[in-house]
Amino acid sequence: MELFLIRHPEPDVAEGTCYGRSDIGLVEDAGVSAARLRAHLPANIPVYSSPLRRCRSVAEYLSPAPTLDERLVEMHFGEWEMRRWDEIDRVVFDAWVADILNFTPPGGESAVQMLARTMAFLDELRAVEAPAAAVVTHGGVLRVLFAHWLEVPPQRWPRLTFAFGGVSKVNLERKDLRVEYLNRK
Repeated sequence: MELFLIRHPEPDVAEGTCYGRSDIGLVEDAGVSAARLRAHLPANIPVYSSPLRRCRSVAEYLSPAPTLDERLVEMHFGEWEMRRWDEIDRVVFDAWVADILNFTPPGGESAVQMLARTMAFLDELRAVEAPAAAVVTHGGVLRVLFAHWLEVPPQRWPRLTFAFGGVSKVNLERKDLRVEYLNRK
């Protein structure tokens, strides 16, 4: 299966804000972003999307009927949502950084939980045996997927960056993964 993984365009939120699962809009018009992305996608490709507005609005321009799936939403940061990163209790923040895979922010979810729900989505998608699919999602989702696929240890996750409005292509077979490209715009 050819999988086109799209990170939503830049969100309309103050820099330095933890926005995770918060439902916020985009800086750029979704139609303009979608037109740019369409050049990287096969015609009539099925589109799956996080239901959050910053993804859904782009997906609706890419497909007349995108499939929205809650398993594609960004990590839930609980009490940290919509707070500045530098306002979060340093001791708790450092505990998260020390165990980014398993630590759960207060009232939120861990990266392990996010990976489990995202992998469940992909397992279901692969069972359909479609030749290709586009997925509009979030940076955190892409980070845990690629970390899992490429066996990147958690302390190196910050090096996995995905451009706003960028598309990455992988060929995902039953047991093999081939990264075709990352972050095309």
